[in-house]
Amino acid sequence: MMNLIDLHCHILPGVDDGAKDLPMALDMAREAVKQNITHILLTPHHMDGMYTNHKADVIRKTAAFQQELDAAGIPLTVFPGQEVHLTGELLDAIDNDDILFMDEGGKYLLLELPHSGIPEYTETVIFELLARGITPVIAHPERNHGFQKNPDRLYDFVEMGCLTQLTSSSYLGVFGEKVEQLTQKIIDARLGFVFSSDAHNFEGRRFLMQDAFNKLTKETTDRKAELFNYNAKSIVNGDSIKTESILHMSSTKKKKKKRFWLF
Repeated sequence: MMNLIDLHCHILPGVDDGAKDLPMALDMAREAVKQNITHILLTPHHMDGMYTNHKADVIRKTAAFQQELDAAGIPLTVFPGQEVHLTGELLDAIDNDDILFMDEGGKYLLLELPHSGIPEYTETVIFELLARGITPVIAHPERNHGFQKNPDRLYDFVEMGCLTQLTSSSYLGVFGEKVEQLTQKIIDARLGFVFSSDAHNFEGRRFLMQDAFNKLTKETTDRKAELFNYNAKSIVNGDSIKTESILHMSSTKKKKKKRFWLF
């Protein structure tokens, strides 16, 4: 059993539509441990039109939550982060030091696109991020209506230099068969890089990380599962993603005429 890192989770209590309070957050933490998760990047919604979780507040609340975890004897390490919504204000927020990256060095940014589609200015913002040395990690692309309608758009963003974070529960059919099938196609096309839980509660939005890794091993290979976990460690440490994965993405371009979901 691998020790797993969860890079997208709404377990920080009382800040968004995830854990409502500390008791619920601690119970969710216990469930995470049962899924062999040892480290979690806490990623409350930020700048999505409903929730604003400023960098300083998240850092402070994460430290307080870690103390509660330690006091409860829960063997889980948490780091401060944000699920940053794509908005025209994003670059200003970065300039104003109000954005938390997935690593301390500011290399990886967990970027959420609107569920309804892909805004026209997406490529412009992503290009600017990449020009600044920031790699966008697109959160749950399999659940975005734009990528569902035109999966080649995801190929284009990965080709630009983005990474992707697939949701473990998507891979297990929690969001329906179509989302599950698209998740598998993304993996088959080597456009997926890591699993994360995006856990919000104990119902549909659960951790299910170990379950997803078990399925990934069964459907592909042990090596693929190890690569997903290795990439998660690399992202949180600010290291480069394994070169082997990037080369696979480059080789996919040669087959682009066949459209990746037909592989």
